[in-house]
Amino acid sequence: MMVDEKKIHVKADVILKNAGILDETGTFYTAKTLVIHKGDITAIVDAGEMKGVDETGAEVVDCSQLVITPGLVNLHTHSPMTLFRGLAEDVSIDDWFNREIWPYEKNLQASHVHAGALAAIYEMINCGVTAFADHYMFPEAIMQAVMESPIRCDLAPTLFGLSDTIETEMEACRSLIKEHQHTNSRLALRVGPHAPYTCPPPVLKTMVAMAKELNTGIHLHVSETAAQVKESLKVYGKTPFQMVAEAGGFDVPVIIAHGLWIMPEDRLLLSEATTIAVSPKTYLKLAMGHGHLWDDSMSLPLASGTDGAASSNTLDPLEQVRLFGLLGKHFHQDATHFGCQTLWKILMRGHEALPFQSGKIAVGAAADLTLWQLTQPGVAPVHHPLAAILYSSGPQQVAHVMVEGKWAKKDGRVNMNHHHVKNMLTEASNHLMTLGKGSIPFTF
Repeated sequence: MMVDEKKIHVKADVILKNAGILDETGTFYTAKTLVIHKGDITAIVDAGEMKGVDETGAEVVDCSQLVITPGLVNLHTHSPMTLFRGLAEDVSIDDWFNREIWPYEKNLQASHVHAGALAAIYEMINCGVTAFADHYMFPEAIMQAVMESPIRCDLAPTLFGLSDTIETEMEACRSLIKEHQHTNSRLALRVGPHAPYTCPPPVLKTMVAMAKELNTGIHLHVSETAAQVKESLKVYGKTPFQMVAEAGGFDVPVIIAHGLWIMPEDRLLLSEATTIAVSPKTYLKLAMGHGHLWDDSMSLPLASGTDGAASSNTLDPLEQVRLFGLLGKHFHQDATHFGCQTLWKILMRGHEALPFQSGKIAVGAAADLTLWQLTQPGVAPVHHPLAAILYSSGPQQVAHVMVEGKWAKKDGRVNMNHHHVKNMLTEASNHLMTLGKGSIPFTF
């Protein structure tokens, strides 16, 4: 954390006084004041040292009972799938996809997606999330929801390479990125191949080429199950990771969703611009197996995702990284493994995969912050602030959330119309259930 102890001359929109600060490295500082102007952190000083700070018209917040951290990132989700929360429980992964979720998704409309995304954004902000990476259909509807809210989004329109209309869909994706990339500081776009098993090699290669052409990245599912790896080896003689590499996928910034069954030889393929978003709650619920993510995890570029609410039920990346660490201790039968600093690094790495200049408590960094209230019973006493957040906290401990220096959640209330969001979600879900299931052209 860069701390400016010298005389400073800065303006202020918001001043967060007397806070505890837990930075991106997991280092804790006491009694610091953050100065925020035009969406960025412009000064960090000792509490009481405000010489050179123009406080005229600034909002001053007493944070003496709060801990400030960088905001959380949900690096892989399908935000509109709040529509399906609890719909497919206690079924096999094959039935989850083929008999429940994909048939309902066949009848999705843009209005459903807009409502589901709004509800997801509300939930994520409540959990302390300031940015998320989304992967879904009807991208314009998701963009609309993002613009109606205070959050940041890195959006990858889902492309199924086996679709009869894939060429039209790819051209629509290209046009969308060309039209909207760099038009809003809270929105970024990339190409979203669904997965190697739904995007045959020539199509996947074309999608990667499009990402290169547009100077952006890709976001796709890779090696989610042992069966996917086995089938890929049978059909192509290569693992799904090798299929992505052969298509040039690791030549661009890439978010790998899950990668649970990454093989030892796959690790050599990863580039410095690769991040793997892990969602262990989904793996547990759908009985997807041990996989290989917990084998020498620290050599992998892991970050926290939630998958969609249809599989993980909640959209809290803190819950996911907590589960990841506890499973790691259990699998290795070693309580010293997957310590707090390691889990915090995984949680913070999501910022590095996104283009928003967030994820640091430092002068010049984006003021995307989560402010934690850790004094309540159930969390207090706080002997170890990092442990208190990782192991004892949830949305109820998130007092405030700030994105670009503006309040996304204040005094425990998300800055969105709760009743409007709830009513839209209910109406969309009811309509979708009335439409029922459609037929799907391929299976998981």
